Amino acid sequence: MKHQFEQLRLDSVSRSFTNAQGHAIAALQELDLTIRRGEFIALLGPSGCGKSTALNCIAGLQPLTGGGIWLDERRIDVLPPEKRGFGMVFQNYALFPHMSVLDNVGFGLKMRGVGRSEIARRAREALQLVQLVGHEHKLPGQLSGGQQQRVAIARAIVIEPPLILMDEPLSNLDTKLRIEMRAEIRRIHTQLERATLYVTHDQDEALSMADRIVVMKEGVVQQVATPKEVYTRPRNLHVARFMGYRNVAEFMLEGAQGDGVVVGANGVRLVGTPMAGFDGKRVSVALRPEDMERAAPGADNTFDALIDAVEYGGHDSLLRAKTAFGDVWARVAGEFAQGERITLRVRPSCVLVYEAEAA
Repeated sequence: MKHQFEQLRLDSVSRSFTNAQGHAIAALQELDLTIRRGEFIALLGPSGCGKSTALNCIAGLQPLTGGGIWLDERRIDVLPPEKRGFGMVFQNYALFPHMSVLDNVGFGLKMRGVGRSEIARRAREALQLVQLVGHEHKLPGQLSGGQQQRVAIARAIVIEPPLILMDEPLSNLDTKLRIEMRAEIRRIHTQLERATLYVTHDQDEALSMADRIVVMKEGVVQQVATPKEVYTRPRNLHVARFMGYRNVAEFMLEGAQGDGVVVGANGVRLVGTPMAGFDGKRVSVALRPEDMERAAPGADNTFDALIDAVEYGGHDSLLRAKTAFGDVWARVAGEFAQGERITLRVRPSCVLVYEAEAA
């Protein structure tokens, strides 16, 4: 297989812009990351966090203002995009509307001077991999959005790149198609045995596809870990909020209990999991709505709640409720009514206790 490599290394990669007032704005700050061959990495974060900037720096579409990028022992950030040999899949597909599917897929090979028969062979192999055999002679406008995205993926992989870069490739598709394409992209990645770097703001995409997730905020990496670790053990409150911990409340640290800690607020006492050391008694407690369940009064790790609003969701309901420590969101099995009083329980492993947020 061509273009074998062991790792792509980002060494303190930084990128700054100058705003209209002439001030330097850091879009990406000292990103350190090693991507190994065969690995699927997701860059995850909200708009403006620096994830697409990182992708464009790797692709060569934006120059670095600090650091370096290495493909094994070869420094590549000094090379133009076409010399890096990476495949790229854009959010808007970027297909040539006047070219057939086969010609779109083979375009990169044509630009590299590959012979016509070889282009046709490799383009057909790529279309077979993305399951588009039979569509070779159609124009992009004759295809669905999902099929166009498959053509874009085939065009990226036909050049046999060491790394495939994907920038929010599913954001223009409907929910059902996005879920189907997630599985397809992961299947293609596994078959190719190459590295994939995938930019997304969608937590579900990152969790379902990636081997490791890089969570970013304002150009700075917040956590690099497996999907399970990012989901269950967010490194800080920013990551916790982004991974679905919608409820963050202030508690007081009351002591230790085994490997956990006891926290209290206005008569509510919970045993939780410490996520860091604590400088003082004030702490922030993060709770995910999905981790709550209805319980009998007096059970361990419970609190009383007065339901303020109900969103029916079929097999469960999303509740907004008033508690002694503030309003919370809870997703609980069953049907409920506004004004109903219930008791909610959260397991200690799902009560995450962080250093208190700055006042």
